[in-house]
Amino acid sequence: MVERVVSKNGVRIDIEGVSHWFGDGARALQVLDDVDLRVEPGEFVALLGPSGCGKSTLLRLVAGLEPATAGRIAQEDQAITRPDPSRIVVFQDPTLFPWRTVRDNIALGLQARGELATRAHRIDEVLKLVGLDAFAGSYPHQLSGGMAQRAALARALVNDPRLLILDEPLGKLDSLTRLTMQTELLSLWQRQRFSALLVTHDVEEALFLADRVIILSDRPARVLARLVVDLPHPRPRSHPRLAELRHEALRHLGLDATW
Repeated sequence: MVERVVSKNGVRIDIEGVSHWFGDGARALQVLDDVDLRVEPGEFVALLGPSGCGKSTLLRLVAGLEPATAGRIAQEDQAITRPDPSRIVVFQDPTLFPWRTVRDNIALGLQARGELATRAHRIDEVLKLVGLDAFAGSYPHQLSGGMAQRAALARALVNDPRLLILDEPLGKLDSLTRLTMQTELLSLWQRQRFSALLVTHDVEEALFLADRVIILSDRPARVLARLVVDLPHPRPRSHPRLAELRHEALRHLGLDATW
């Protein structure tokens, strides 16, 4: 059993009996069905499930972007009712403003909260953290896909989030860049020790990064399985235990016969 360090930076998230519908009446579409999940402080949790099952919807509810139809979502026993700087979402697309430099894109959160003058030093710190200090004055069109995603991560990290919500942030990268970015994301998490909740369709990615992998059913999503990845970091991708867990995850997803 791997002993996990409890983080002072991360936050506990409780998802209790959460169900969610889109629309009303007879045409209402249920996307989540009685989901229970706890993310411990400093824990990295990955969500796996079929496309369209409700994974990204669950992330939106945790972020406070909309309320759950039923159930409760709380951060440190306080109900989540709206967005908060302690919970930052990183999406699949970097969504950088093309007319702003990398530095100015990263500064957006601080600027919006009126903290730019007092916390400008954090911009330099996160630029160095993600390896973009030499590109602070560059514009998004001058960056590669991986560099743009690192800028998006830096824009999140400058706010010192206690929970990083990752909605397939590496999904549009080429395979080699994606492998590199997985390692970089893991390194950022190990250094900062925020809590992380990741949605991905990549089983190997989930097992490489996460402490636990939650397998969700087809829509409406419910929890099918909870896999503990009982290996320390760094994890060799060829480790036999990862192969075992991969087959177990694929079995729950109905895909083990193809491997």
